[in-house]
Amino acid sequence: MATVNIRRDVTDPFYRYKMERLQSKIEGKGNGIKTVVVNLNSVAQSLARPPAYVIKYFGFELGAQANAKPTDERWIINGAHDAAKLQDYLDGFISKFVLCKKCKNPETDVIIKDDKIILDCKACGQRSDVDSRLKLSTFILRNETSGKGGKKNKADKKTRREQRNKKNDSANGENGSPGDSNSDNGDAENGDVALEAGSDDELTRRIKTEAETIAAEEADEVQWSVDVSEEAVRARAKELPDDLKRSLVIEDADGDCADGPSAYDELGSWVQDKAKEKGGVAKLSDVDIYVKAKEYGIESKHKTLAVLAQTMFDNDIAKQIPDRAALLKKMITSERHEKAFLGGIERFVGKDRPDLIGQIPAILLRLFEEDIIAEETLKAWGSKASKKYVDIATSKKVRKAAAPFLEWLENAESESEEESDDE
Repeated sequence: MATVNIRRDVTDPFYRYKMERLQSKIEGKGNGIKTVVVNLNSVAQSLARPPAYVIKYFGFELGAQANAKPTDERWIINGAHDAAKLQDYLDGFISKFVLCKKCKNPETDVIIKDDKIILDCKACGQRSDVDSRLKLSTFILRNETSGKGGKKNKADKKTRREQRNKKNDSANGENGSPGDSNSDNGDAENGDVALEAGSDDELTRRIKTEAETIAAEEADEVQWSVDVSEEAVRARAKELPDDLKRSLVIEDADGDCADGPSAYDELGSWVQDKAKEKGGVAKLSDVDIYVKAKEYGIESKHKTLAVLAQTMFDNDIAKQIPDRAALLKKMITSERHEKAFLGGIERFVGKDRPDLIGQIPAILLRLFEEDIIAEETLKAWGSKASKKYVDIATSKKVRKAAAPFLEWLENAESESEEESDDE
């Protein structure tokens, strides 16, 4: 088996840190094409890292689904990726998660302490932190701190979601989610309470700080409240572009389409206009979006999530979801919110940008991994097509594209149960 230096920038033939050169083979065709990394176990052993870390790193970098718990030692990444390309990505993994930051030797152990990943170098004694903003860092912290049992991981995820929703409900000054009532007519001033509730939520702190700064500097120029009476909303809505009115799907409390554009349409129009102004939707901050939703009094409504799903992403949606996770976790506070967001995604991909249908598995994986949409909601969504947000044919097409992810989700459930039974 051919070997290469762990640090491929070192050309010394006597460099003692070696590993096998990555080998891969491509299987399947069409939507079912996948890449099997044949010798990942051996390579990971040379790096003293679990193979799950490496395969997940590949998945994150490639924007593809990767299985971190294979039952047959077949480490698979969805899509076709040649070995040379994966070898290049492996260099990035080694640089970030293996090499000592001081002596650049790979003789490091991973230590988890205070929700930080530390590389402890056995060669020089240096301890250095791994960048916690990296997607793989989040994966490692979740797995190392949640134990090996899959059920515990899921229980922890469910507990975190419940705690997050409870915190959001408390910040809104109500026992339940204000956006989850049947009428969906929450108090428009709930957002004011949230900003003053003393929450330690990162996004809330950012919103409060930036809002106070803007208010202090531009008190004479910025209008922080909007007349959301029916007359005022309909008057402003007349100016909305027709294509936006057609593209956004908003329903009233009874499940029927609203009679005309509303505050939700205005929010969607504002997001699109701001995105053009800033040179791309990715440059529009979570704080700006949340504050604008709050102005309209709809920051806690489930319908708002359907609008945002259709307007605050572009063709790189799978990569952008983790960056929007803080905002989405704050605004999605119930199963109804989750379903509305999935409905918006379904329309965004199925109707507005059908070329992205192939990305559905990666999109759903991001929503699951970032703890934005619950496993139960994803399974229920995938179980049958719906004409609520798109026509039934498009809905079926989207769910067909989602099949690899849904199958993986079912297999992960089975593996978790088997692991639990073995313990």
